Amino acid sequence: MTFTNTLHDARVAAALSAMFRQAEYDDAMTRRYQAQRAPGAAPMTHQEHADAAAQVYMPISARGGQLIYNLVRAVRPATVVEFGTSFGISTLYLAAAVRDNGAGRVISTELNATKVAAAQRTFTEVGLDELITVLEGDALQTLTTIEGPVDFVLLDGWKDLCLPVLRLLEPRIAPGTLVVADDVNLRSLQTYLDYVRESANGYHSVTFPVEDGMEISCRL
Repeated sequence: MTFTNTLHDARVAAALSAMFRQAEYDDAMTRRYQAQRAPGAAPMTHQEHADAAAQVYMPISARGGQLIYNLVRAVRPATVVEFGTSFGISTLYLAAAVRDNGAGRVISTELNATKVAAAQRTFTEVGLDELITVLEGDALQTLTTIEGPVDFVLLDGWKDLCLPVLRLLEPRIAPGTLVVADDVNLRSLQTYLDYVRESANGYHSVTFPVEDGMEISCRL
């Protein structure tokens, strides 16, 4: 019997390896754009922050990617929604799982136009572009255009927006749906974590100890 794992496809594996290598420079790139800000400057908007970080990959970890691949394979969602495409590392793991399931689609969101273009080139090069739609712009606006139920959610964009994005999607999230958030160690995600860890809000939540931590919440 032959088992399919798109993550082993040479094009997908090469793209992931190349992007992870580039992501090793993230800390230096972040320090560079932060150093260019004038002392006492007003806080950046999400758009300004996204544009300033246009060369920063902000990736999910490789182990985290393997985890979400397995979750999507197991759950077999028809519609996967991702908040935060960046250069498309996590999107490739999601789309690979959807491809191997034999059905489904990935709808992702990204605020920076440069990253959208780069990610779409990668998706085409690895042959997964027909499974992925990237919505460019403010996710709180673009995600309102999704039709039908949402069957799996990955939240890996700006952490202070994870809860508003979840609340926006909630009317379309059925019981049993998994919602995964990355980087539980970041203080800016705490409001989100407080929400999904409170059972009265309709979730059963567990922290999975992979890299910076992932919160896996099941809609009750």
